[in-house]
Order: sequence, then C-alpha cells, then structure tokens
Amino acid sequence: MVGAYGLGKFLKFSTELCMFVAVIGGAIAGGAGFDTFRHIAEGSVTYLDIGLIFVFATIFMNVIKESGGTNYIVRKIIGTFHNKRILMLILLMLVILVPGALTGAGSISVLVVGGTVAAALNAMGLSKVRISALIFIVAGLSAAAPPVNIWAMMTCAGTAIPYVGFTMPLLVPILILGLFSVLFFGRGAGNIDKEKALKEIPDPKGLSVWSVAVPFLVLIFLLGAPRIWPFGFPVLGLPLVFAICALVAWLMNFKRVNILKVSKETVAQLTPLIATTAVVGMLIQVMSFNGVKGLISMWIVTAPLAIVWILLPFIIPISEGLLTYGGAMVIGIPLIWMLNSNGINPVIVLAGLSLLWPLGDGLPPTALIGRLTVSTVGYKGSYGSFLKECVVPWIVITAVAMILVIFANKFSFLMMVG
Repeated sequence: MVGAYGLGKFLKFSTELCMFVAVIGGAIAGGAGFDTFRHIAEGSVTYLDIGLIFVFATIFMNVIKESGGTNYIVRKIIGTFHNKRILMLILLMLVILVPGALTGAGSISVLVVGGTVAAALNAMGLSKVRISALIFIVAGLSAAAPPVNIWAMMTCAGTAIPYVGFTMPLLVPILILGLFSVLFFGRGAGNIDKEKALKEIPDPKGLSVWSVAVPFLVLIFLLGAPRIWPFGFPVLGLPLVFAICALVAWLMNFKRVNILKVSKETVAQLTPLIATTAVVGMLIQVMSFNGVKGLISMWIVTAPLAIVWILLPFIIPISEGLLTYGGAMVIGIPLIWMLNSNGINPVIVLAGLSLLWPLGDGLPPTALIGRLTVSTVGYKGSYGSFLKECVVPWIVITAVAMILVIFANKFSFLMMVG
C-alpha cells in the first residue's frame, strides 16, 4: 500500500488519487479479487454524514459571504475598534475561527474570510509572511474547534465513543492558543489605517445587522435547544441544522444571493474534501480487510508509553500531511484504544490530538491549509520561509497538546461543562 501510494506521488497524482491507488494496491495484495469493488462501494459511504456536514455548513457560510455578511462584520469591527490594536486582533481571530468551527475545515475559514481579514491585517502594517502565518495557525485551530471536529468525529466513529463532552476540552485550549498566536504575530503592529482598510473591503450597501445576525441566532438555538430541553426538542443532526440555517440566511438575503449559483460553487469548492472523506472510508475498509489496520494497531498498542509520547508530536502532523483526515483513522483509533485501556481519558486525549492534526495541514505533500493561505494572502516568498514564521506558535501548540494528552485525567473536569 505504501508502494502504491508512492507510485501515485511519482506520477504526480493528487493526494486523493494516491490514496485510492493505495486502496487498490491493498485490496489486490490482500486477495480481495472482485470483492475489491464491494469494499470500495462500502467504504465510500462510511463517512457520508461527515460529507453532508461539510456541504451544508459550507453552503451556510458561503451564503453569508455572498450576501456581504463577512465584509459587513469586518468593516463594523474596523469602524468601531480601529484605534484599539489588541482588541482588533482578538476580534479578527474570532472571525477566522467561526467558519472552520462550523464546517470542520480550516480551508473554509481561509476561503470565506481569509482575504478580508488579510486586508485588515495589512492595514495594521503586518508583513505578508506574518499575515499568512497568523491566518494559517488560527484557521487550523478553527478546524479543531467545536461544534464540528472531523478528526474527533472520525476517531469516535471507529472506537464506539460518543461524540459528546468535547465542547470545553476543545474550546478552552483553542481560545488560549488563538489568543497567544494573534498577539505573537501582531507584535509590532500599529493601529489599523481605517481608511486604507475600508477601501480594500467592499461595502455591502443596504445590508442590515439582522440579515447577518438572525441566521447565527437560529444556529445557536438549534444547537443549544436539545441540551436545554433534552426530552422535548428533537435532535436534528448537524447536516439538517446547517441546511435550515442556510435556508434562513438565504431568505434574509434572497435579493442578494443566487442560491443555486452558491450551491454549485460550494460543491465544486468541496470536491477535494468530499473526495478525501470518501477515499479515507475506502482506505479504512481495505486496511481492515487485509490486516494492515490490525498490524498498525498492534504496533501502537504494544509500544511503551514513553516512546508514544516522544513520537506523537511528529507522527500526528506528518500523518495529516500525508493522508489528511485519514491519519485520524489509521493512527487515532488504535491510539485511543491503547490509552483508554490504560485508564487515560479518551475525550481529553482526542482534544489534545486535535491540536496536532491541523499543524499537518501546513506540511507537504498536501499542505492543504498552508498552500491555500499563502495563495489567498498573496505571499510570494518561499514556502519554507512561511513555515519558519510559524515555528513559535507551532511549538507552543505542540506543548499544550502534549500536556493535554499526557495528563488527560487531570483535565477531566472540563468535560463537566463540555
């Protein structure tokens, strides 16, 4: 399977196609024969629910963007807080966090608000390499933020752990690390040049605060109602919740938004991500069939804890750089089994690991968020210089993640409010 993946890379296939070639290679090597087609079909729908979350959450955010909502929010922040540098940086951090937190994909944060936030940061006097690093780090954190954390969802699905209790174990460290990152990258920045920033961000004429706020208020209600009235309000599921919110956002802005055009563009935009979730399902299906998954699991389960702690900061980001979300299934599942069997809280461990996986989105060969960020910001320097700029927050995030993983039981109190 490794050889098949390497062959795909040699032939310059996309990461998704390389993983598919590895699936075919693994099935043939395992003697699947014509059953290969069955494994491909079954595996492709393993994460159908996660794909639906991607689609409807991104349609929701794209309707907000198309209506001018993101420009409206950032312009309001600039107009109100242009002379308060630290507060500006914190609010821009929250703007980046929201799209990724709602969709589970940091790339969506970059696509939806990256350009707008970059214009604001540029007006504060930050260099393009520093702007790129800031947006990459915070967008990566947004993908791990609740309510939608795809790495945790996939791992939970493979370990029969319910995806509950993650809110505060994820939210608290992400807010702390996001705050550190924007203040670190924002050092030396001046107060924003209000006129310069507003000139670079289009003004959505006639857009009201309610047009922007109501869809988010509906989202908060639909996410919170089942917790407030657990036996009196139906659990709609995240895909339906985001579909309803997308409909509300369109009804609030139907004169501004062509919903069919937005839907088509969203599907085209998400094709690589949907392909990734489908091929990851195939990969796990075939690895379960031919025993590779069991082999990797055995290696991890029998490894000394000290070795696991040393290797995790390297293995987790590298697995994301190679396999994107597939790393959660290949490494995350046996790791959670092993740590859980040692009496270590799996929810807190997953929260810690979820801080490491987004870092891999800046590593080749995929570099999903990193490449997209550099392109969106317009940074023309070397990719190595961009990664070098990320080193300090990268180390801090890694340290916090490992503290959560190693001392997971000490942080179990976070689940009481999560």
